[in-house]
Amino acid sequence: VRLVESGGGLVQPGGSLTLSCAASGFTFSGYTMSWHRQVPGKGREMVAGINQNGDFTNYAESVKGRFTISRNNDLDTVYLQMNNLKTEDTAVYYCNAATWSPNRYIYWGQGTQVTVSS
Repeated sequence: VRLVESGGGLVQPGGSLTLSCAASGFTFSGYTMSWHRQVPGKGREMVAGINQNGDFTNYAESVKGRFTISRNNDLDTVYLQMNNLKTEDTAVYYCNAATWSPNRYIYWGQGTQVTVSS
């Protein structure tokens, strides 16, 4: 099983980035996908989630209206479009895959750094 994030980097406040997470080794379309982030010294925070067929999404209040999660089940990839980035969005962003039926499986990517700074 692999989740490989890409697209992180340095961006100025107000800028945009799109993160991608390429999945392999499991049935991607059967998993809920989500993005989480973590800064040093703090716990991991869920940023956005999307259900198996992509018709339901949810977001942390801090990113609503600025971030958009989407997925392509033909490409086994989930995306996070981030607009109007703020310095407080600086974090390591992690991709997560989860399923609870019939058994519980949870997978994490290695993370990609996003730094918002002028």
